[in-house]
Amino acid sequence: MGGNTTYARNLAAGLCTRGVAVESLPYTDNPVTTMVKESVEARRYPESYRDVLHYVADTGPLLRTRRPSVVTVHGIASRWIDGVRNARQEGVWRTRVKRAIASTDALITVSESSADDISDIFGVDRALIDVIPHGIDFELFRQPAGLSPDVAAKVPERFLLYVGNIEPRKNLEALVDAVALVRKLGMPLVVAGKPAWNSDSAQRAIESSPDVVYLGFVSDEDRSALMQRCALFVFPSRYEGFGFPVLEAMAAGAPVLTSHAGALREVAGPAKILEALDAPAIADGISRALGDSAWQESVKPKGCAWASGFTWDASVDAHLGVYKKVTER
Repeated sequence: MGGNTTYARNLAAGLCTRGVAVESLPYTDNPVTTMVKESVEARRYPESYRDVLHYVADTGPLLRTRRPSVVTVHGIASRWIDGVRNARQEGVWRTRVKRAIASTDALITVSESSADDISDIFGVDRALIDVIPHGIDFELFRQPAGLSPDVAAKVPERFLLYVGNIEPRKNLEALVDAVALVRKLGMPLVVAGKPAWNSDSAQRAIESSPDVVYLGFVSDEDRSALMQRCALFVFPSRYEGFGFPVLEAMAAGAPVLTSHAGALREVAGPAKILEALDAPAIADGISRALGDSAWQESVKPKGCAWASGFTWDASVDAHLGVYKKVTER
């Protein structure tokens, strides 16, 4: 699952355990048809109807809702980096986000960094943005996990690991080039994740490299097992609205090398931070991290303790506070 899906599913599960009925908004495989359905749903009930509509993935209705409503906007990568979307995609996305913010009663985002970006780009009063960090399924990553036979047959004994979607902002082409620069260390890169948008170039780099083992999509148990076994989790992202994989890897006990881009400066905690995000800098970071055995051992309990502070219970309770606010208006 990508970050938005992880968020939606864990939020829904937490609400259900608190006795809150949760239903899905109507959707189809066609984004245009889904946009129309979301907008119709926004106008379908009178203002006296108290159920809350929550649009959880940046976009939402084009028309002002009649029901209490919330939208979550996760971040604005294109404020800081190029190549996230093409010009047409970016124009459509920004137009839809702007309409979703204007059409709903409350705005949630997942980090202080994202709140700053949303305020600046969309002209929203910073005080009106509710910042609610995600949680992680801490026990899922702490519990010892085994690799499935298929994955175990492909994974070497010692390896670097990247887990996440394959898309431009993840900086995977630079990571692949960096691994080639440190080939003498004998530490291949395992990549677990599925192609997202505009992924063709990164996918070609991954699949053509002799230094990369590409697994594609993996199960939750394989993801946990990979994180528990890797020599170093490397996440050189150019921008994150939150950064689930960094916290998940820490919970699994992996030493983490990452960037301070976007919200990562808020969630990276005791991780080792890259000085720059080009291939030579990433290669240098990998060499330094693998060569620092004292850091590798000391960071594991620190990372675990840090990750344990991000809970879905706290996140769900904060969401309920926003729902209560919009229903009392």
